[in-house]
Amino acid sequence: MESGQAGSLPGYPCCAADQEPPEFFIMLLMELTIVILFFVYTDKSTTESRKSLESVRYNQTYEQQRQQLLEKIDKYAQQDLKKGLQLYGTDGNIGLTNAWSIIQTDFRCCGVSNYTDWFEVYNTTRVPDSCCLEFSENCGLHSPGTWWKAPCYETVKIWLQENLLAVGIFALCTALVQVGSYFSFLLPE
Repeated sequence: MESGQAGSLPGYPCCAADQEPPEFFIMLLMELTIVILFFVYTDKSTTESRKSLESVRYNQTYEQQRQQLLEKIDKYAQQDLKKGLQLYGTDGNIGLTNAWSIIQTDFRCCGVSNYTDWFEVYNTTRVPDSCCLEFSENCGLHSPGTWWKAPCYETVKIWLQENLLAVGIFALCTALVQVGSYFSFLLPE
């Protein structure tokens, strides 16, 4: 089938109606995995909180291992985010640049761990303008007293923990809409 023929999927002129685009399945699989992990995690945390006192010793060991795992995840996530800061403002990374600007402005934070994370990016004492308490052009060149002090990683993490149920429901609804749109392409015309 040639590109753009009537049987092709919108946005995927290479794929006929009976051929699914591989990106769709990858995204769907990722979203479904996240939703399943969300509900398993919340179910486990609820179940764990209801365990009897006779299993305290087991729970303490489990809780220590869980805490160590969470600390490792935090460490690796922060390292990856700091590496990603290097791409801020570079060609072809407008999405990443906009995401950092929005997060820092909306959550009133600066950098992953703190505003000094940006010093390595700029190789000088400077932050993006989105870190400024009051936005103005080149305000990121001024003194640290004019910048947000809160770390973005912890600030966003706390927000996600406080809004975990809403985030999980949103992810589930998004996945359901995508599944529905996939099946609508399979319906005969």
